Parts: sequence; C-alpha cells; structure tokens
Amino acid sequence: MAIELKPLNEQVIVITGASSGIGLCTARKAAEEGAKLVLAARSEETLQEVVAELQAKGCEAIAVRCDVANREDLEHVAQVAIERFGRIDTWVNDAGLSIYGRLDQVSEEDSRRLFDVNFWGVVNGSLVALPHLRKQGGALINLGSEVSDAVVGMQGMYSASKHAVKGFTDALRVEIEELDGAPVAITLIQPTATDTPFPQHARNYMEKEPALPNPLDDPEDVAETILHAAHHHERDVKVGKAKLTANMSKLMPGLGDKMAAKESKKQTYDESPRDPQGTLYQGGGQGQERGTKGPRA
Repeated sequence: MAIELKPLNEQVIVITGASSGIGLCTARKAAEEGAKLVLAARSEETLQEVVAELQAKGCEAIAVRCDVANREDLEHVAQVAIERFGRIDTWVNDAGLSIYGRLDQVSEEDSRRLFDVNFWGVVNGSLVALPHLRKQGGALINLGSEVSDAVVGMQGMYSASKHAVKGFTDALRVEIEELDGAPVAITLIQPTATDTPFPQHARNYMEKEPALPNPLDDPEDVAETILHAAHHHERDVKVGKAKLTANMSKLMPGLGDKMAAKESKKQTYDESPRDPQGTLYQGGGQGQERGTKGPRA
C-alpha cells in the first residue's frame, strides 16, 4: 500500500539526536527545504544555538531538551510540537551512541545504558509518535545501521542494539502498515560508517582513541536519504556500503566474520583516549556534523 506523504515544505518534523552528526545535518537540510522543526537532544545549549542559526535563515524551529531513554521526555517533545505547530508529520529517531570495548570487559551498567538510548530510545520515540502520525498520516523513520544485519568487533553491544532496532522496526511496520492499514510509513535507515563525532561521543574501554574504519560516508548523504523517506514511502534503505556488508553477512557469514575482524583492527587513532567516558550518561553534542580525525594506529 502506497502511503501519501506531504512535501517537505509542508511538514512538521521532529528529530532526536539533533545536536550533532547525522541528526544535525538532517535538521539543516530539512530547514533548507522549508520544513518546520522540533529538535530534541540532551545538549540544550547547543540545540538553542542550532535553532538560532536556523531561525536566522527563516526556518521555524524550536529546541526541546530530551533524554530519549526517558519516555516522559519524549512525550514532552510531542506535546511541545503539538502546542507550537498543531501536528507532527515526520518523526526521526536518530539519537544513539556506542561503546568501544570487548564484550567481556564492558560493564553491565554501561551496556544497559547503551540499550536504554539506542533501543529503548527508538521504542519510546516510535510509540509516542504513532498516535499523532495516525491522525493525518506521516512518516516514522528509525536509524539502524549496517550492523543491524552484520556486526563489528569492539562495538559488540552497539551491534546488538542495532539488531534490536531493526527487529522492532520491522515488527512495528507489519502491525501498523499491514495489519492496521494505518497511513504511517515506517522506514529503517541503515547507514554505514559515517564521518560524524560518533567515535568521540562513545564510551571507550580501549587504550587508544576510538575511530571508525575507512572509508567514511558523508553525513549529508545519510541526511538526504532520511529526508527522501520523509516524503517518499520507503520500507528500508541501506546507505553506502551497508548493502554489501549485509549481503556478505547473510550469504557468506564465515567470510563476513573475517571481514568484521579485519575492520575491528581499524578502529583506533594513534593517540591516548581523549574522553573515555564519552556521552553515554551526559549530553556532549557540540554542534558538529563531522568527526575529529587523527593519525591511524
């Protein structure tokens, strides 16, 4: 069933994780297209700066502090959106982070917190958004990853959380689109490694600064994919080499394991950790779309 979605310049879009990386890039591109924006993240000061930037360019945008692990925070985001704009047309669950470290070394507390953000944040956002999207139709867009289908060593719990996001999103799509026939397009976006502050925001158990394996995708490509799904019904979209990674994992799992091990060895810079705690428990978005690079180990 094709679901009719509004042009971007007629939409009210909620974006979580909007203070940095893909979320920030998506917000800026959506503003250029004329959308009205509700931007949510833990880094309130940064969000306010982003909103001021967008408002100066003529965009109607508001900032709402939000920890996606807290369902009440997301309910507040929705309430503010309705009070300000009267509706929600697209909801983007982008907020997420990682832990670099071996699975047998990462603490249970940190692993549970990761799932609270990456998985339960998507669940919370989706279930808060759905009643509003059902009313007049709209798009629910969840950010998975190439490791929703594959894995990467030293980010095992991140991989597990993104598998869970895919499972939840696929099941929700069946219930909402197929069983209910509701006018809500539910899309899973699966980027590959993208040039954002993702490594710098991660909790780091390693002895060196974390990195993402090259080559890195441009966050603008991911943002354009998200916004395309906001006004064209898509089931799921793999960005960059994510399709190749997923196919290898399914069709040649043994080779996929060896490639994952090879990639695992490319995840450090040749320097001491800058901020091992990362942003697992506190906001740290500095308004940066792209990451901070260093010499490879």
